[in-house]
Order: sequence, then structure tokens, then C-alpha cells
Amino acid sequence: MYLIRHGETEWSLNGRHTGTSDIPLTDNGVRVLQRLAEDIVGLDKPLCPARIQHILVSPRQRAQKTLQLLLDALPPGTEHVEAETTEDVAEWDYGDYEGVTSNKIHETDPDWDIFTHGCPNGETPEQMQRRADRVVERVVAAHKEYNDKVQNEGLQEPGGDVLIVSHGHFSKSFLARWCKLDISHGGIFVVDAGAISVGSYEHHSLRERALMSVRFTLAALTLWSGMNLFSQSF
Repeated sequence: MYLIRHGETEWSLNGRHTGTSDIPLTDNGVRVLQRLAEDIVGLDKPLCPARIQHILVSPRQRAQKTLQLLLDALPPGTEHVEAETTEDVAEWDYGDYEGVTSNKIHETDPDWDIFTHGCPNGETPEQMQRRADRVVERVVAAHKEYNDKVQNEGLQEPGGDVLIVSHGHFSKSFLARWCKLDISHGGIFVVDAGAISVGSYEHHSLRERALMSVRFTLAALTLWSGMNLFSQSF
């Protein structure tokens, strides 16, 4: 499971909560993603179109553009599955806190934390947890479908991967639920703009969801270039 947060935007730079606001990537965000795509997207690379079974992407243009930049790194004519645009992987609905920074919120509510308080006139933590759970269930179902084909049909080709292109607070919520933690623990995950989180399973068991890597940015890719983190698909 590859979970990618969209690239840099003006609001991600200044810390303004960006939920339904549909703002574009910065020029730097585009350049960084293009460089990252060269290293991770391709027939012999981590994001291999032959292994990706499903792609889920947020409707917001910053996520759509991120996915397009990744796919643009493929050789012309390379086949890949059609992406599904779904609100299930959209960003947290910030309600009254849309466009507001955490520092500004803390001026009037010092104890505010999105993972325990939610947002006035926006999503509650319980609503986000249910949404994240739906996506977790879809990912596990896709992996089970692939595993059943391996077991029952003797399928030899590696595959079954799922790619999700989403947002910061959704990603943190999803990772908490992937690890079977309550959504209140979402804040322990650091998910930068353009970062990749990789989920898999211990002992090849669908009951043992685990994280392989978090905050896998371009800098981390350079640092870990000699490590074969992605050699084993489920």
C-alpha cells in the first residue's frame, strides 16, 4: 500500500488548513514531484504499473496533479489501471477552520487538537475514523483478492499493490487506522507534502497490518538508495 500526500502548495507552506479549498501546487511542488517520480515510478521501480491493482485519488486538483505528475514519468504507451476519484480520500473537512493556521486556532482554544476535537461545522474525529476505516477495508479487500488468486489460481505475477494519493490529515488518520490505533493517535505520524508512506503486512498475514516506511521524501530516497525496501510485494 503506497500512500502519497500531494505536493507543496502555498497553504501547505504557511500552515493554513486546506480542506475543500481547491488550490494548485506551487512551481517548486511540481519540480520536486517530477524528480521524485523519476526515481520511484517505472517498470522496474517501486511504483510499477504492472503491480498496481487500484489507484484511489482525492478530487482536489493538488492531489489530481500529483498523480498526473507520477504517471507522466511512465514511458509513453505504458498501460496502468484507471484511477478512481473518491471523496473517501479527500482531506479533513475543516469547517470554520478552513484556511486558518493551528497557531491562530490555539490563540482562542489552546488545547485544540484535530484528532480529538475535530472542527466546528466540519468533520468530527469519529466521522473521519469511519471514512479512513472504509478505505482501509478497501485496501485489505484488494490485497485479499490478489492473494486468493495466488493461492487458488497459481498466479505468478507480482501485484496487488494499491496507490492512494491524498492529503496530510487524511493520511495521518489512515495510517493510525492501518496500524489499528484510535484516530486520536494520528498526530504521531509526520506526513510532509510529497511524502510517501508504505504499508504492508507482517508474516504475509492480512490480520497483521504494518508500516514499512513513513515520511519517505526525496531526501530519504537519496539516503536509502542502497536499500531494497520495496523488493517484496504482498
